[in-house]
Amino acid sequence: MAERKVRVHGVKRIVNRDLVPFTKQLASMTGAGMSILTTMQTLEEQAENPEFKKVLKDLLDTIEGGDPISKGLSRYPKIFDEMYVNMAVAGEQSGQFAAILKRLAGILASSSRLKRKVKSAMTYPTVVISISVLLCAGLIQFVVPVFAEMFSGSGKPLPGLTQALVDLSDGVKRNWMYILGGIAAFVTLFTKWKSTKSGRYRFDEFKLKLPVFGNLGHKAAVARFARLLAQMMGSGVPILKSLEVVAGSMGNRVLEKSVMLARKEVEQGNQLNTALTGKPYMPIMMIRMIAAGEKAGRLEEMLDSVADTYDEEVETLLSTLTALMEPFMMVFLGSIIGTIVVAMFLPIFNMGGLAH
Repeated sequence: MAERKVRVHGVKRIVNRDLVPFTKQLASMTGAGMSILTTMQTLEEQAENPEFKKVLKDLLDTIEGGDPISKGLSRYPKIFDEMYVNMAVAGEQSGQFAAILKRLAGILASSSRLKRKVKSAMTYPTVVISISVLLCAGLIQFVVPVFAEMFSGSGKPLPGLTQALVDLSDGVKRNWMYILGGIAAFVTLFTKWKSTKSGRYRFDEFKLKLPVFGNLGHKAAVARFARLLAQMMGSGVPILKSLEVVAGSMGNRVLEKSVMLARKEVEQGNQLNTALTGKPYMPIMMIRMIAAGEKAGRLEEMLDSVADTYDEEVETLLSTLTALMEPFMMVFLGSIIGTIVVAMFLPIFNMGGLAH
């Protein structure tokens, strides 16, 4: 009988703020010789998030009932994903629970750190673009009509740029309900399309082809693939199960499909490097490093090296992107606002020229 899943409020907050510290403390305390029961009692008592406290109380009840903690973890897939549960199971079965949880905490911390950096890099352009849209909308809706009235009595044709801006303003004022309705309809249809299997696949493929950001996402996913696979295999999880779990953790259906195709070939007896060869978006450098690792009997160590290499490339790309984004966004914002301002004052400049 399948284990009943439990819904929890505030899952995102738990995953972002509580999961890494909990995993580190669980690893440290059990590694120091404390029993899992005493450890969970302590962690449950000191938990500050009331929703996470309920989760820990349920885990404590699971252990007190005689079941392994992994069984309780599996009831909360939104918090403890398949990788987390499988590594916990491997730790329980191998007697290396603390060591494997310590590895897991490192993976989660590294992933969380990368997400924060990507989010930080994207915050500035998002804010600038939002300000640009609001400023443009305000100018077109309220300021341009005032200037249009000022020049309407002159009897002279407006400059082309100014006339285009006035026409745009009139069009927005007359059709703003249709424009908002169109935007809402587009967002709704796009969301529905993206939620379908084919739509999600196509959108993920599109994201990989984006300039700069596609490369960034691809490198980050490859680094995550190599890191997770190394840690899961090193924790004693069989390679077929590891590949299945890692594929679902990549966050991209195109890459997930490539890994699952490779898994089928591994299941048929092929080596991992052979199975990955020719699969879409599987880098040649990674495949060659995996081949060297398999040949030397040091696959896990080589996978960690692959992850380190791609993590460094992601860090470099993020640093470059952050450095270039600020001046680019300033030029972008200045160009849009400047064009609108010039278009509004162009008739005045023309009149001044004619007066001379």
